[in-house]
Amino acid sequence: MNGTVAGIAIGAILAFAALAFGFWGFALVLIFMLLGAILGRAFEGKLDLRGVLNALSGKRSS
Repeated sequence: MNGTVAGIAIGAILAFAALAFGFWGFALVLIFMLLGAILGRAFEGKLDLRGVLNALSGKRSS
């Protein structure tokens, strides 16, 4: 799936959530989509969660 098609699909899902559930439903759908994207990249091996957590907690990474 290319970036344009993915962007259109994400926009459609978020627009539907905003119309159907209001702002808080939109925000909740957005949070779950971001969480799913992060976990999906970590599962594929494209994101090192330990490195991200170390960076967020102030530990140095090399």
